[in-house]
Amino acid sequence: MLDYDRALYYTHRSEWDNLIVLMVRTKDDMLSKRIERFLHAYYFSKDYSLIERQLFSLLRFLEHAALVTDNSDIFEECPLTPI
Repeated sequence: MLDYDRALYYTHRSEWDNLIVLMVRTKDDMLSKRIERFLHAYYFSKDYSLIERQLFSLLRFLEHAALVTDNSDIFEECPLTPI
């Protein structure tokens, strides 16, 4: 789940260098491929509709991954303590 959060954060902040590093280091092949397709379109395409399609494809994948991934293990590692 952490890779998906990072990908969303880097995309939102336009931190393309960090997104490339994440693309190389992640073990999720689908995430890596979506990042690769978006960055290739961003850097090399002059067609803004292609860039937009690849960006939305990446964002849809991140949204789907966030919905499917179980977040309960995050809260078990760091339980909330009352203040």
